[in-house]
Amino acid sequence: MYATRALQAFRPTVRMMRPVPNEEQAAHTVSQRLRRLRKIPAELIPLGVVVGFAVCAAGYSSLRHFMTDKTIRLKRQNVAAQKQHESSEHH
Repeated sequence: MYATRALQAFRPTVRMMRPVPNEEQAAHTVSQRLRRLRKIPAELIPLGVVVGFAVCAAGYSSLRHFMTDKTIRLKRQNVAAQKQHESSEHH
């Protein structure tokens, strides 16, 4: 009575019956990739500029903070006391 429904589960789907699409980025040279930049919608260009500026500003401010702030601990301090504490924990 429901034999056809059971057999439909083993049929390949329409998507699986189509050939595998070629990758758009496969073996492209730099000039071919640069030509693909023309396909970017014009509405996304200002967004890219703003995000790029934000990333650059964040990198600059972080680097400047690390270079100018003398209170940042860059190395572990009091290594001898830490080793003594670790050895007392294991016993």
